[in-house]
Amino acid sequence: MTRNTDFDVLMVGHFAKDHNVVDGHGEIASGGAVYFGSVALKRIGVRVAIVTRLHPDDFPRLDELKREGVEVFAAPAPQTSGIENLYNSADMERRICKPLGFAGPFQPEEIPHVSARVYMVAPIIAGEVSLPLLKQLASRGPVGLDVQGFVRVRDNGNLVFRHWPEMPEGLAQVTFLKVDRAEAELLTGEADLTVAARKLASYGPREIIMTQSSGVTVYVEGSLYQAPFTPRSLAGRTGRGDTCFATYIGKRLTASPLEACQWAAAVTTLKQEQAGPWRGSVADAEAWLARNRQP
Repeated sequence: MTRNTDFDVLMVGHFAKDHNVVDGHGEIASGGAVYFGSVALKRIGVRVAIVTRLHPDDFPRLDELKREGVEVFAAPAPQTSGIENLYNSADMERRICKPLGFAGPFQPEEIPHVSARVYMVAPIIAGEVSLPLLKQLASRGPVGLDVQGFVRVRDNGNLVFRHWPEMPEGLAQVTFLKVDRAEAELLTGEADLTVAARKLASYGPREIIMTQSSGVTVYVEGSLYQAPFTPRSLAGRTGRGDTCFATYIGKRLTASPLEACQWAAAVTTLKQEQAGPWRGSVADAEAWLARNRQP
């Protein structure tokens, strides 16, 4: 991929103001894939910008990203998107999610006239990115897409998972597709990740990035690559998939699928041990890889 671009990765998605509740104790926290993903990308040396929508009262929350060196393109919205994540500390793998707000769909004119090596579509709730906008981004260059923001639907005060009606046409625009195990089964009807990945790849994506509690699996042209998550705690569970996908995309710009997969596992492992975005260093990730890379 050419380096003669404004950014390596341009992320499109809602910045979120979430309410994370663990054992009945809650706190307001910044969230969304553009939040967790952009910081991880910047920390591994990737030129990253985000395009987002939120209420003007919450614009100061973007200063955290600007201090990290992330370029921010923000449009005002009637609400800031947010999700209430309800956890039981005995099992941080399971959560109940409820919508708190929705910043509305992106408009074509809100996408800046900048170039990127990958356009990363990372919505958190269905309705943020339309099929025409997805096609517009794909006309610019390779697209990475997290299917979460197309199957997680608001329904009477709840967030529920539904099939993406435009999936065949939508996935035809995608180069890098991220799903978790539940999403892969929802979209394909297959519980076996390898079979599900083959089905998803048949719609057009060249690389399928699949996450689950144990680690990340990548499917590329019939080959599977896997790397485990080995966190010492799950204090930073929220944002796990966002961090994993962003890190994979960022490393994939210069590395093989296997190496990108391993880096994604390293950064995601370290991220899960502390709340908020990953604020470690390349040296931290390299040290983890040195300890955990398979011979």
